[in-house]
Amino acid sequence: MRVVVGGVSGSGKSTVGAALAERLGLPFCDGDDLHPAANVEKMRSGVPLTDADRMPWLIAIGEWLAEYDGVVASSALRRTHRDLIRAQADDVQMLLLYGDPDLIRGRQAARGQHFMPPELMSSQFATFEPLEPDERGTTLDVVADVESLVASGVAALERAGQA
Repeated sequence: MRVVVGGVSGSGKSTVGAALAERLGLPFCDGDDLHPAANVEKMRSGVPLTDADRMPWLIAIGEWLAEYDGVVASSALRRTHRDLIRAQADDVQMLLLYGDPDLIRGRQAARGQHFMPPELMSSQFATFEPLEPDERGTTLDVVADVESLVASGVAALERAGQA
């Protein structure tokens, strides 16, 4: 089983992804750990990543999924990003976390030390593209607590014949 828990910074990807992986008995990878150092420095400096910057990172995420199967937390904000991951590892299910921008901004600001500064939140929301009808996956509203999001994620995977 290959799952990407995606969404903008502060949406809960890492928290929900780790809890989902544990519930399913799968390995978990925080996609932030796969970013090239140059990407981290760029974001830390308040500069949004371009798609060219993201390309090696997205390929690395797809390669991790192809090698290990499991759950990866990754923004996967655009259809082209998700397609690049799927090009490396087939049968990937997307669980996108999305919701009220003010709620997500508040969570992102409250979490403290992270290389993604709050100033880049607008670029994250501007880049986000919802799942298209032909994409495998579902979108979950981040207003729910972690346990509810995990339960909804498992239910979506079961409906897709993945869990």
